[in-house]
Amino acid sequence: MAKCDEGYRCEVCGEDVTSIVDSDLYLRYVIGEIDPEVLHTTPERHLRCNPVLAQFIADDRFPVVELAGPMDRRQLDPMFCEERTQRVTAGYRRLHEINTWAGDRDVTQYPLPDVLERWQRS
Repeated sequence: MAKCDEGYRCEVCGEDVTSIVDSDLYLRYVIGEIDPEVLHTTPERHLRCNPVLAQFIADDRFPVVELAGPMDRRQLDPMFCEERTQRVTAGYRRLHEINTWAGDRDVTQYPLPDVLERWQRS
């Protein structure tokens, strides 16, 4: 079976990632942490399967994630956590916006506006 016919499997749990709003890969792309050139070669995960990132989503549509250990946001610098929460939450909301787009979606338009600007400048 061709890779494109297989869908996206979570590298953590092995289940299909069936919606963009559940996608760790696309969230990281939207917030500028994954370069467009490697999007198609980067492993996928469910957001719930990456609690280090998911703990920074502050949106009623996503269950609160608490993480024990050194990467727990409660153990990190409060200013970093506030900035990270704003960024990751904006990305999560962008995924919901993208999910409502009708017709063919242009993946180059997915990232947040400031990410697109940064990539266009470089």
